[in-house]
Amino acid sequence: MTTVQKIKEVEDEMARTQKNKATSYHLGQLKAKLAKLRRELISPSTGGGGGGGLGFDVARTGIASVGFVGFPSVGKSTLMSKLTGTHSETSEIDFTTLTTVPGTVKVHGAPIQILDLPGIIEGANDGRGRGRQVIAVARTCNLIFIVLDVLKPLGDKKLIESELEGFGIRLNKKPPNITVRRKDKGGIAITNTVPLTNIDHEEIKAVLSEYKMNNADVAIRQPNATADDLVDVVEGNRVYIPAIYVLNKIDAISIEELDLLYKIPMSVPISSKEWLNVDELVEKMWETLNLVRVYTKPRGQAPDYSQPVVLRRGKCTIEDFCNSIHKEIAKQLKYAVVWGASAKHTRGQKVGLEHVLEDEDVVHISKK
Repeated sequence: MTTVQKIKEVEDEMARTQKNKATSYHLGQLKAKLAKLRRELISPSTGGGGGGGLGFDVARTGIASVGFVGFPSVGKSTLMSKLTGTHSETSEIDFTTLTTVPGTVKVHGAPIQILDLPGIIEGANDGRGRGRQVIAVARTCNLIFIVLDVLKPLGDKKLIESELEGFGIRLNKKPPNITVRRKDKGGIAITNTVPLTNIDHEEIKAVLSEYKMNNADVAIRQPNATADDLVDVVEGNRVYIPAIYVLNKIDAISIEELDLLYKIPMSVPISSKEWLNVDELVEKMWETLNLVRVYTKPRGQAPDYSQPVVLRRGKCTIEDFCNSIHKEIAKQLKYAVVWGASAKHTRGQKVGLEHVLEDEDVVHISKK
């Protein structure tokens, strides 16, 4: 029996099993079993199912990467070509793009890499089409654009989310606030600082037993935590990526229908063909990537606003700033002077390597 057939068998059994106290242990085991089978598809033991393959190994450039994911013929390539000036084959025929096509767009002085991925099909995470390679590349992106046809957005949205979820991609979510620590003896000890509304002790033990974890400390601080959240923590190979739903072809619908589309969270309706509302999409991309621009100020000169050093939020200390220019600068640093939102004084503040910078700060480095 193939892995895909085993997955179907487990899913069917889960669908047949009614959730109650008597079945919670069994359901916990099934969810863990399903996750392990999915892991085999993400990284098969043969070593042949990763993100590589002809046309899928792309050199990374820019400060962040945005992957375009969607079903064939939703307008990904047209949007990519107009945004970046990179030619990505477009036509009304399905599957025009057969490899990953990279391009770069500059936003507020920061180079952002755009990756136009081939159209995925239903069943991609089970290995249909080139789906496995497409989704494996998407796993490495900092942001995903899920490009949808406005004439059937919700159905396609649900299918694509399901494909990405099945491949360990969690969209617009944070990692669960759950810790699992193995120990040598003492059985399973469970502590929780929030009520367990969607999972019970039996289900927790069932999940851990499937992973042969008979001695462990489990701490749950996640409100409404589920068995799936626990499985994600134990598996440890999940990626948490923000996503924007790009609702394309709004030139084909009415104003009333457009108003309804704005109610979909994290969505931006556009027309790549008529170039409608794309500026809003670019701004939403910048906001979601959460980047920090820092400008340099040489001694006795005005700040250089033409070439910002762009850092990622969470990795934007003075040390990160120095390292992004040259690894030796941090070692030679005597102090830095910062002007902007992170500084205590408008006249500038002397700081050290651990100081956290904010967007559009100006920095002068003084060496030893």
